[in-house]
Amino acid sequence: MKRIVLFLATNLAVVLVMSVVLSLLGVNRYLTANGLNLGMLMMYSLVVGFTGAIISLLMSKQMAKWSTGAHVIDAPSTSTELWLVDTVKRLADRAGIAMPEVAVYEGEPNAFATGAFKNSALVAVSTGLLQNMTREEVEAVLGHEIAHVANGDMVTLTLIQGVVNTFVVFLARVVGYMIDRTVLRNNDDRGPGIGYMVTVFVCEIVFGILASMIVAWFSRYREFRADAGSAKLLGNPQQMVKALARLGGLEPPESMPQNFKSFGINGGRSGFAALFSSHPPIEERIAALRGAY
Repeated sequence: MKRIVLFLATNLAVVLVMSVVLSLLGVNRYLTANGLNLGMLMMYSLVVGFTGAIISLLMSKQMAKWSTGAHVIDAPSTSTELWLVDTVKRLADRAGIAMPEVAVYEGEPNAFATGAFKNSALVAVSTGLLQNMTREEVEAVLGHEIAHVANGDMVTLTLIQGVVNTFVVFLARVVGYMIDRTVLRNNDDRGPGIGYMVTVFVCEIVFGILASMIVAWFSRYREFRADAGSAKLLGNPQQMVKALARLGGLEPPESMPQNFKSFGINGGRSGFAALFSSHPPIEERIAALRGAY
């Protein structure tokens, strides 16, 4: 992803805090009282891993508003706001979901959708998008975001994040236990030593960053699906192709907070950084749309 996104940052913070608190409460001693209890460790990892992902999901909409400074349109005050709300409503009806909250934030051309549930989502567009793109192109971008919501991408992302969290927590403790017992030669029956706790903390951060590549892969995959979803909602792929082409010719959106870019429409990196990118190159997305129709 673009990365680190707010979702992942919140998730990692929750996992680390829970790990530290549970360690202080002596849970690690229980897991290693008679050698490493792998069954109990897996259960522990599932609880910690999915708690971090679920909390991130539940906080996603509010954190999005806070991080972008998005203004929710409760009552349209301009013709542009009225068109924006009406267009989102029309697309949401076609997609079979409830009307999302609609918001506008200051920034370069971009848009994002988030929320824990399909029927209580948030769709936000930047002022740059409204000012630099035609209404036909903006409509395609809105279709893309509505497709994200209709596809349940945030929930699926949470499930994937929960699974990778589980393995991160599990493997970090296995490595920590091995280093504590074999490298540091701590055989204290009272439980793991400081070497175990430090190793686990470091491993959770390192493994968490590596695991983000898996989440980033899914994020790139969902962009192709959302592009296709927009084309389906609009009845043709041309509007989405035009919108992507226009986005590809614009400057990268720097004013959208770095930690929330994975939920936007623009993006894409090359080289090693591409493994952490939330979006495929725009050229690939256009080619996929043209190849599908």
